[in-house]
Amino acid sequence: MTDFPPSIGIIGGSGLYDLEGFEEREEIRVETPYGLPSDPLITGKLAGRRVYFLPRHGKGHRILPTELNHRANIWALRSLNVRWIIAVTAVGSLKEEYAPRDVVLPDQFFDRTSRREHHTFFGRGIVGHVAFADPISAGLRTLLAAEAQKAGARVHNGGTYVNMDGPAFSTRAESNANRQLGFDVIGMTNLPEAKLAREAEIALATLAMITDYDCWKTDEAHVTVDAVMAHVSANVAMAKRIIAGVIPQIPMEPTWPEHQALDGALMTDRKLWPEETVTALKPILQRFL
Repeated sequence: MTDFPPSIGIIGGSGLYDLEGFEEREEIRVETPYGLPSDPLITGKLAGRRVYFLPRHGKGHRILPTELNHRANIWALRSLNVRWIIAVTAVGSLKEEYAPRDVVLPDQFFDRTSRREHHTFFGRGIVGHVAFADPISAGLRTLLAAEAQKAGARVHNGGTYVNMDGPAFSTRAESNANRQLGFDVIGMTNLPEAKLAREAEIALATLAMITDYDCWKTDEAHVTVDAVMAHVSANVAMAKRIIAGVIPQIPMEPTWPEHQALDGALMTDRKLWPEETVTALKPILQRFL
């Protein structure tokens, strides 16, 4: 943890299974207390910064949203002293003005997942409750917004991402209900990453790339894999441009509010922490040990 300089993590979504341009490219396999991450991490230097890339669904898209081992993914990145994460994700639009190939930078989430006990590092004798009213790093989102505009994307800065389980897409009734509640985009993966990143004191922002209109828009064909993939390649190319431009702008030292997220969040007296749990959470709890 302290042996590694503060670094940047990129979690790749649908279609983004690798990043080009690494200097000193290397593949790293990380074992975690929660099992293996989705894939070996690719690391190297990009724009002079140490970057770790992880394809969320594994190369070749082998892992369902509900099969993702989010704890292993975030633990692996934090063990390498990743302090900023750009999470790239494909989403469906719940608003007419949010069109396929647009970029959305959500600032809020709504949780419709069913495996929430897997979306925390705490338990097993250590209770923690992080503040999550503002789940996205404002500093990182601001950098992404400016760079997306510079790259020529149509950008929506802010909005609510509703996280469903999948793997099936929404019914029309579900899609319309989400619209009535005022949600902006829908996806299957990003909220657990944001929760775990906050517990791990990592600043995370989401780069959401719209692929479809879900199924609420009756004057268009409802969402299918073919329809989604038709937009993925263009979205991936744009995401890579944005990431390349943002990396050199990220601070060298982790001094943002998210990097102190555990201050005041740990309820259990230090004397009562089970050693087994402390060992498992060492990358996260190190500054308290």
